[in-house]
Amino acid sequence: MINLFRIFKYGIQSFLRNGWLSFSTIAIMILALIVFEGLILFNVVSKGAIQTIQDKVDITVYFQSNVSEDTILNLKKSLEGLDEVQYVDYVSKEQALSNFKALHSSDESITKTLDTLDSNPLLPSLNIKAKDIHHYDTIAAYLEKPDFQNIIYKINYAQNAVVINRLISLVDNFTKGGFVLTIFLSFLAASVTFNTIRLAIFSNREQIGIMRLVGASNKFIRGPYVIEGAMYGLIAAVVSFLIMIPVISFISPHINSFIPEVNLSSYFGGSFMMLLLYQALFGVGLGVLSSIIATRRYLNI
Repeated sequence: MINLFRIFKYGIQSFLRNGWLSFSTIAIMILALIVFEGLILFNVVSKGAIQTIQDKVDITVYFQSNVSEDTILNLKKSLEGLDEVQYVDYVSKEQALSNFKALHSSDESITKTLDTLDSNPLLPSLNIKAKDIHHYDTIAAYLEKPDFQNIIYKINYAQNAVVINRLISLVDNFTKGGFVLTIFLSFLAASVTFNTIRLAIFSNREQIGIMRLVGASNKFIRGPYVIEGAMYGLIAAVVSFLIMIPVISFISPHINSFIPEVNLSSYFGGSFMMLLLYQALFGVGLGVLSSIIATRRYLNI
């Protein structure tokens, strides 16, 4: 316990002794950790956006007016057997007309026009909801089989496909970009920490020599530098987390107005401890790893 206390004591002393180097190291780590946490929060927002669009998007298949109900129900059953399909709703001609009248009940001109018609002009349809937004292409390809060409009048998927694919591409590109930026800043932070520890070792070379002469163990000599690296990461984690609190409070209402289903402030508040733990683990891990590499390379013990 005494040795452990001394290791922490010397680590703190080395941290305080290298004031400006410690400050620059922590600043770089803060940037890396802010991007890291931003990537986590962006993932939450993007999933919410995709889920919102997925809830509003489906494939509607309209059938020829002369197609029997049994034929449509057989296709409905075959679609429900696909792994990609969540559910399929059948809308008959009568139900479609009833829904149309209810939707336009306030428009007298449409109501009068429908009353003058001798027959129902609307077509029966199937509304298909996929389990995942990526599955609509597979479902659309299934419906384009030659077996169904004679009974299907129209599939309203082409326009939705453009919106879906653009959203998926945008989210994927932002995620990849954030991941690359996190790796770059992490590498930069590790490099700065590495050089800071190296300079600390160089400046303490006489003290290290004395410690060797009096029989100090390798762990005792390396320990303070590992503690110093851990302190860089821990302080950077706490500061970056505190910086994110007002940032989240500012951007959350704007995101909520654009995507009502996503409340970033609520998520941040509910996952407060988990996010702080992720920050601390990432920061401390980065600092400790850099310190271990530096001490193994520059401490000839």
